[in-house]
Amino acid sequence: MLSILIPTYNYNVFPLASQLEKQALASDILFEIICFDDGSKSSINSKNEKINSLTYSKFLAQQHNVGLSNNRNALAEASKYQFLLFIDGDSLLPDETFIFRYIEAIKKNTDVVYGGRIHPKTVDSSRKLRWKYGIYKEDSTSIKRNKNIYKSVLFNNTLIKKNVFNTIGFEKSITEYGHEDTVFAYNLSKIKASIFHIDNPVLHGDVDLNEDYYKKTHKSLENLDSIYKTKMIEPEFTTFLKVFIKLEKFKLNYFFAFVYKILSPFFTYNLISKHPSLNVFELFRLSYFCHINLKK
Repeated sequence: MLSILIPTYNYNVFPLASQLEKQALASDILFEIICFDDGSKSSINSKNEKINSLTYSKFLAQQHNVGLSNNRNALAEASKYQFLLFIDGDSLLPDETFIFRYIEAIKKNTDVVYGGRIHPKTVDSSRKLRWKYGIYKEDSTSIKRNKNIYKSVLFNNTLIKKNVFNTIGFEKSITEYGHEDTVFAYNLSKIKASIFHIDNPVLHGDVDLNEDYYKKTHKSLENLDSIYKTKMIEPEFTTFLKVFIKLEKFKLNYFFAFVYKILSPFFTYNLISKHPSLNVFELFRLSYFCHINLKK
């Protein structure tokens, strides 16, 4: 019935897998748990090997880093059941009925069920940037998400029919961090997959350090630039690209690219500090995208 698939990289997933096993057994369903480490070659994998001792569970440390998209594709290929539940390895479960709520949602017979994600109430100041973005931009109730069903899908904590996943899969060319979820959600919209949003969130357990998330955002925007230029998605699908197109129409993209060149040191100073500003972060994102988009 249910294949629980956990992509990870250099992280101890055994506690999460143990919780999932316990809940799946209590639900009395056919299930499997598969976890693939994406070529981290980390010593932590000695802890993850214990997943192999759990019921109907398997851990594999891949020898080469293939990126999150291809790791998810590999997990889906290794699965055997009709429904796939993807949960990122750094997630924490909210309670003891997490799996039960997904089993109930399966009865709706929709192609995709997204449970959502939440962030902790507080974090250390060294992690405020990722935390603020998560709290104010990503965390959302099912009522709000169901108003825009496709754009609201973030693939962590997503239940999907295997045949639907196999129809589109994750874009194999995206091997770096960022916007693989955007392309997948867009492809779901193209095939008019049915989406059901529920309140069954996982907790983001490993919030990035400010400096790490700042670096990741650079890579994410570079990915988005490539996605845009190769026309993997229609620009109107994302609010960010719609704003960019308006700027480009009036040649204001040149101005924002210049802003990035001038303010780049300030962006770095503010965003890796203990008090990063989301307004500064949004200006950085837009100006950096305009900057890299002008490159050939």
